Amino acid sequence: MDKLVIEGGVPLKGEIRVSGSKNAALPILLASILVDGEVRLTNVPNLRDIATTLKLLELLGCRAEYNDGDVLLHSCDLKPEAPYDLVRTMRASVLCLGPLLARLGRARVAMPGGCAIGARPVDLHLKGLEQMGAVFELESGDIIGNCDRLKGAHIHLDFPTVGGTEHLIMAAALAEGETVLENAAREPEIQDLAEFLNACGARITGHGTSIVRIQGVESLHGCSYAVMPDRIEAGTYLVAAGMTKGELTLRDCPVDALDSVIAKLREMGMFIEGDRDLLTATVDGPLHCVDLSTRPYPGFPTDMQAQIMALMCVSRGAGVITEGIFENRFMHVQELARLGAHITLSGQSAMVRGVDTLKGATVMASDLRASACLVLAGLAAAGRTDVRRIYHLDRGYEQMEVKLGAVGARIRREQE
Repeated sequence: MDKLVIEGGVPLKGEIRVSGSKNAALPILLASILVDGEVRLTNVPNLRDIATTLKLLELLGCRAEYNDGDVLLHSCDLKPEAPYDLVRTMRASVLCLGPLLARLGRARVAMPGGCAIGARPVDLHLKGLEQMGAVFELESGDIIGNCDRLKGAHIHLDFPTVGGTEHLIMAAALAEGETVLENAAREPEIQDLAEFLNACGARITGHGTSIVRIQGVESLHGCSYAVMPDRIEAGTYLVAAGMTKGELTLRDCPVDALDSVIAKLREMGMFIEGDRDLLTATVDGPLHCVDLSTRPYPGFPTDMQAQIMALMCVSRGAGVITEGIFENRFMHVQELARLGAHITLSGQSAMVRGVDTLKGATVMASDLRASACLVLAGLAAAGRTDVRRIYHLDRGYEQMEVKLGAVGARIRREQE
């Protein structure tokens, strides 16, 4: 098992290229099940979750090849079963259920297990698919679904679930008639999925709003498509500039998808300038804590909560962070405390009081974004910080230590 060793206190300066979005690439890869023909994807990040998804697609009967950010896919001999050993390692795997039902009329997919940051149930997914004509039963921990051709339906989501919205858009693409999703999630990654499907011949409108309309088609054809850049990776490196009082330029940056993050960082005192796909972040003077709440897009993303908490730990004053999405997403707090952070928890809120200096220590990551938070804290801490269990980090950040090392960070990967 690997760990990252960081000698903190060095301002980061230089340019970082933002990788393709993990959260966009995963549903797009699984949506290739729907396509009758060859799919070519570019800008696909080299991550553990991507490798897991490609392995799952191969088990489902798809040919899948990965080569330096390019993926070639062909769903030539589909099989309807997704085993537990793969689904348990990555919850997004359950998104193959709807596409399999749409193509084959049957599917057996292992029920995803628990998640460190919250329950993340799939009941809204199944409820929507049932409205489209699917019938489900649970057997030995597997979801078994059957249907004739899925039929369009008017579906109101109780909560704007990202995975549920993606799942139902995919299933509806080949359904008979029109499907309308109300209270749909609006995340940029959902928009990217819809644009990919439209490039394959789907008829989807309204993506990026709370009402999405999908007119089902008989079949989808192959296409070439570039996955959007990763807004959470970009936000993480913006915070890294603030943590180290440095100056970083992000290339291939999804600027328009970062409005809420950029607004909070500017409120804290950072200077962030740029447009289109280029952003430069600098710090000139002390930063200040702010209050924020995580919300569905276009609100402040829950996937940036841990990172901005790390920045507030070394900023002036105090601020309250309220977690409005997941019920158990403050597990990084105790690890930040080992570095000298002053944070008080109360239910779904955390009061952060800035300190002058964090001090290096050995810390342990509990999930993907907590891993990034601890790396950021280590960059600012005096002395050596060892971040253990970074296999979480490798699920969502492409070569983070390489990118940070190229802009001046004293960081290296070692075996435990």
